[in-house]
Amino acid sequence: METPAPRKRIKKQASLFDAEAFLGVVGAGKKVLKIKKDQILFSQGDPSDAVFYILEGKVKLMVVSPQGKEAAVAVLERGAFFGEACLTAQLFRIATAISMGESKIVRIEKSAMVRVLHDEPTFSELFLAYLLSRNIRIEEDLVDQLFNSSEKRLARLLLLLAHVGKEGKTELVIPKMSQETLAEMVGTTRSRVSFFLNKFKKLGLIDYEGGLRIHSSLINVVLHD
Repeated sequence: METPAPRKRIKKQASLFDAEAFLGVVGAGKKVLKIKKDQILFSQGDPSDAVFYILEGKVKLMVVSPQGKEAAVAVLERGAFFGEACLTAQLFRIATAISMGESKIVRIEKSAMVRVLHDEPTFSELFLAYLLSRNIRIEEDLVDQLFNSSEKRLARLLLLLAHVGKEGKTELVIPKMSQETLAEMVGTTRSRVSFFLNKFKKLGLIDYEGGLRIHSSLINVVLHD
């Protein structure tokens, strides 16, 4: 009697999920979407019925208060999940997800996501590690918002968006991210963001060659008391 071939499992990676393997184990219940810039994937108040995964591009999460005040709470990049609160008791979306450029997004029905989490232990470990990592980031963002000045919050946000410190590389921040979006994420005004960007530029901490380029020396703003 022949031994059945082992099922294909997702290989572990240090940072991003193995997208090809991920799509392979999900099977039915998924759809790959080609998204245009500024296209809304779901709106605040919509039914919470699917998880999304970014194959290419970036997505901004926005919230609106009962008084109509808007705020950008996150910018998610390739390899990020969002909308996963549908796996809990959340019935309606608490934020609006908007693409920041042409993107390729995977939409996974709630039932399909539950199935793959149950049937694929390796994927479940990766997904849990991702959620824990993002939870730590959210806690750090809260501490940053509570205790740091708007100048430090902007410097930290730019460093995070540019991935400064990862593999010793200095990368570009999103070239067309508006000062209004930065202000919403920092929790300050556009004029203050403009003032601090000009200050960072004069100090040689950033430049605008090919987009907004961040230098690792900007971290001194975050560390300075």
